[in-house]
Amino acid sequence: MKQQYNVGIIGATGMVGQRFATLLENHPWFKVVVLAASPRSAGKTYEEAVGKKWVMSTPIPTEMKDIVVMDATADIEKIAEKVDFVFCAVDMKKDEIKALEEKYAKAEVPVVSNNSAHRFTPDVPMVVPEINPQHLEIIAYQKKRLGTKKGFIAVKSNCSIQSYVPALSPLRDKFGIKQVLACTYQAISGAGKTFETWPEMVDNLIPYIGGEEEKSEQEPLKVWGTIENGEIVKAQSPIITTQCLRVPVSDGHTAGVFVSFDKKPTKEEILETWANFKGEPQELDLPHAPKQFIHYFEEDNRPQAKLDRNLEGGMAVSVGRLREDTLFDYKFVCLSHNTLRGAAGGGVLLAELLAKKGYFD
Repeated sequence: MKQQYNVGIIGATGMVGQRFATLLENHPWFKVVVLAASPRSAGKTYEEAVGKKWVMSTPIPTEMKDIVVMDATADIEKIAEKVDFVFCAVDMKKDEIKALEEKYAKAEVPVVSNNSAHRFTPDVPMVVPEINPQHLEIIAYQKKRLGTKKGFIAVKSNCSIQSYVPALSPLRDKFGIKQVLACTYQAISGAGKTFETWPEMVDNLIPYIGGEEEKSEQEPLKVWGTIENGEIVKAQSPIITTQCLRVPVSDGHTAGVFVSFDKKPTKEEILETWANFKGEPQELDLPHAPKQFIHYFEEDNRPQAKLDRNLEGGMAVSVGRLREDTLFDYKFVCLSHNTLRGAAGGGVLLAELLAKKGYFD
């Protein structure tokens, strides 16, 4: 890998784009040289384009304030000349996003996508770096389809599954899982909102998030799938059912999880499995990798979004309340930071893994 890569953020003015900007400030490997957004932002400095829409708790990165925003759609060729790869987090219709990301890839620009548009494209890897890094091998097949030498698309999964799938994955590998029921309680930042922009969510709960339950039930099966004949084939098991609720929390998706195993482990075996679970990001010591991926809390009232979402820079997953269940074998509660581990942070970690493995060279 190179010592430094020039990077673009496509969709830089939105909430996830802003989070990418803050995470990439002073990054040891990645230097932001391009910020792109819609035509109404193009031609303005980043500071002017974002204006009062800046919602991060830290200021706009100094080195990005005066970058002139480019047009994400019209300036693809110009952007391609400046960058080694781009992060993509645009607010467009799904078919428009698919077309846009393929245009970047065909312009020989690797795309690390935060969007859902390509998550079920058979030769696009959807990677949680600690769980299925082997799926990056599909990129060779994707390049063949696209007719590219360097350009490709890799995506991160939906933010909801990154609360509970990390806790299930090592248990599935070791003991086999038959059934999962997961109820997710999702923060308003997952909808790109704050309490200022969505006052209706104060003292409220909405028992529906469009498309979220389908994603939460199907995406884990792709993450756990296998590469066969140039496609990622979804795993056949476990059976997963979910309910997804929007709750009045600023950041942090919580999941109540119920699970039945092929071979029921003891509670001690589950805790030991979580404590020892490491993936390639930890082995490679990637800049945004949490030292301990899964943290277990013994206290009955943990994890809590307000207390625990920022654990290890918001990149760790918190688990608590493991106990036997009357219908399933066990139940427990999980928490992850949805705009860090679940969105931009997961994208940056995926890019670090791709860089370390030479996919941007």
